[in-house]
Amino acid sequence: MKRKEIKDLHTKTIDELKKALEDLRNDVGQLKIDKAVGKVKNVNEARQKKKDIARIYTILTEKIKEVNNG
Repeated sequence: MKRKEIKDLHTKTIDELKKALEDLRNDVGQLKIDKAVGKVKNVNEARQKKKDIARIYTILTEKIKEVNNG
């Protein structure tokens, strides 16, 4: 993820972040299947998407704490 994309994540709502998280999880699952079959050329793509998932979780946690603390 590029720095601008990460900054854009901070402006998204909680629901939008959850949707992005769901999409990335589906992508990782599909990449695992494709890797097992031998379709994937970039084997590090799944690893990068997992890092993106972690980034979204971090931002999501920050937003939830912000909402709860008012």
